[in-house]
Amino acid sequence: MESDENATVLVVDDDENQRWMVETYLQKHGFVVHKAANGIAMREILAEHEIKVVLLDVTMPGEDGFTLARYLRQHHKIGIIMLTASTELVDRVLGLEIGADDYITKPFEPRELMARVRALLRRMADDAEPAESGPAAEQEVAFGECTLLMEARELRDKKGDLVPLTSMEFDLLKAFAENPGRVLTRDNLLTLAHKRDWDPYDRSVDIRVGRVRRKIEADPSKPEVIKTVRGVGYMYVKN
Repeated sequence: MESDENATVLVVDDDENQRWMVETYLQKHGFVVHKAANGIAMREILAEHEIKVVLLDVTMPGEDGFTLARYLRQHHKIGIIMLTASTELVDRVLGLEIGADDYITKPFEPRELMARVRALLRRMADDAEPAESGPAAEQEVAFGECTLLMEARELRDKKGDLVPLTSMEFDLLKAFAENPGRVLTRDNLLTLAHKRDWDPYDRSVDIRVGRVRRKIEADPSKPEVIKTVRGVGYMYVKN
């Protein structure tokens, strides 16, 4: 993975003090930091600089963080961490549904924010490197009518078209592909796919399972590929 000195972060927040605090702390630890107060400034910076991770405030006048997250996911291959002052689960769920990689609730400790940024950069670096595998490992795994290409870290539909995946969604499918027919608990999946410590009551796995089901299942309301094992977790049923 590249060092923090080469990692460029964009802070998008209408609160000037918040932007200053994040910039000061991350710069102190070697990050290159840009700041934007709104979506217009964000787009201008993205047009001029190569940004690795965007720290995106949810509550802003005009275009809010959810709107900007949708734009970023559609137009840029970039890491997204949502900054939310709300403790409501619905806000966190919506951010993850849109495709954010992570979220952190305000007020937060700068050290925790930096740890989240570094963890996301590690996952993104893993995405950019060819996967190492033994000779017996399958390089193409069927998920319904889609195919997961392990080395390329891509999901293709039956026509061969690329199906967009976040890094965490790929890691989730990879965990299932490597454990066909095995019931995986949420703790198993958090360990295998997310590579960080999570609150034991965190429901982000359920959210991401729902997202990938909509991409691979013929009828996501009646999943046949990734089945729910009630009270335990999930199981990948190989074609």
